[in-house]
Amino acid sequence: MVYLVGAGPGDPGLLTVRGRALLDSCDAVVYDALVNPELVQRTESHFVGKRGGDGGSARQEEINALLVRLAREGKRVVRLKGGDPFVFGRGGEEAQSLAAAGIPFEVVPGVTAGVAAPAYAGIPVTHRGVATSVTFVTGNEDPSKPDLQTDWDALARGGGTIVLYMGVRRLPTITAALIRGGLGGDTPAAAIQWGTLPTQRTVVGTLATLVDDVAAAGLDAPVITVIGRAVDLRDEIAWFDQRPLFGQRVLVTRAAARAGTLSERLRAAGANVLEMPVTRIEALDRRPLDDAVALLKDYQHLVLTSQNAVAFLWDALRATGLDARALTGVTVSAIGSATAEALLARGIVADIVPDRFVAEGLLDALATRGGVRGARVLYPAAEGARDVLPDGLRAMGATVDAIRVYRSVPDGAASDDMRQAIEERAVDLVTFTSASTVRGYVEAVGPSLAGRVRAASIGPITSDAARAAGIDVAIEAAEATIDGLVEAIVAAR
Repeated sequence: MVYLVGAGPGDPGLLTVRGRALLDSCDAVVYDALVNPELVQRTESHFVGKRGGDGGSARQEEINALLVRLAREGKRVVRLKGGDPFVFGRGGEEAQSLAAAGIPFEVVPGVTAGVAAPAYAGIPVTHRGVATSVTFVTGNEDPSKPDLQTDWDALARGGGTIVLYMGVRRLPTITAALIRGGLGGDTPAAAIQWGTLPTQRTVVGTLATLVDDVAAAGLDAPVITVIGRAVDLRDEIAWFDQRPLFGQRVLVTRAAARAGTLSERLRAAGANVLEMPVTRIEALDRRPLDDAVALLKDYQHLVLTSQNAVAFLWDALRATGLDARALTGVTVSAIGSATAEALLARGIVADIVPDRFVAEGLLDALATRGGVRGARVLYPAAEGARDVLPDGLRAMGATVDAIRVYRSVPDGAASDDMRQAIEERAVDLVTFTSASTVRGYVEAVGPSLAGRVRAASIGPITSDAARAAGIDVAIEAAEATIDGLVEAIVAAR
């Protein structure tokens, strides 16, 4: 079976629900150059180019043959195409080829760039009283040649919005043909490069000036061009490139399993996020924690300082046949709202969450609350964690079982890409969510490159580690949470 799936214009969030389900269940993906790489994460994938007929692109006949071969091998194949398969995507030709070969197929429409890119630029392709029709036109035809399929004179007289796909290289001849056909040179026009992505750029002019405007801005394919009075609405309703971090290139160094929330928040604020984890979480010997969990009735306090610690504790509970009920009578303390939320997701409400999300803040809260002297405390933590918390609890008269259950280790998989991005000045800001991410970052790129990019830190301990490594900490979160970090970055923009 072959599924001709529209990947949308670039923003991975614009993939349809059906498209996502097929990608998650297929055996192979055949994809184009304009498909967002985030959507292609399978063992078997076939890149076929399809970008302006460049030398790296497969011929259409080769693509058709590949689809047939993969299907005849018994595979469920997703043919992932930028935008919509049937809007200047040659999806019809691929469907014909599959039909002729007797291969069953399904077409899954996608959001087409001719609607999405203008929408992200604040340009509706139709608007009451301004444009009651829209015409989508391929820009690949040269208007100066005979035997055209496109009637440029008729388009010039049509009166609605004209949207050109793939027309930036022929823009001089196209604009000239429209003006010759009677469309006024003062007609508003816009060119949108990399529409719907954080790298989107929009140039606005008129039909007569757009060629020079595009050249001055250095825009090149992929570009969607919009011609018509609806372009004027951009001044009023532009939204995508008005977000606070639009154009800001932010490097997220958080461990791969934990990067998602921070990256999502930054993207929602308009940032161009480069996700290059420098650390990964590695479990240590689980037996000491399993043994402690089996004796939970002997503990009066449980202290958790991270979401990772929560996850490892929960695994230990489940491994011994226990659940949240085993913590009845135990005072549970959590440093940070994210840690408290991770507990709550497992049915455990933290009894103590300090105002300051650091070990010192929890010690102050416990000192105020009392009941620590003579108590036994279970403290599952990371290898290399500061001794401030267990030492402070012991000074208050508690017996502390500090068990190291995981460690953060360097992940050098993205080191080369990270160094290249910094050397090419493609990073404006690097984010650190822990001292371990600082250490991993320095190890990945080296001390010299590490100091070239200013940093945003989640809190004072992380900031101290960054400054000790020679990194300029330009931003520090007032509250040591992901939301606090993003808020600080936005406020400093």
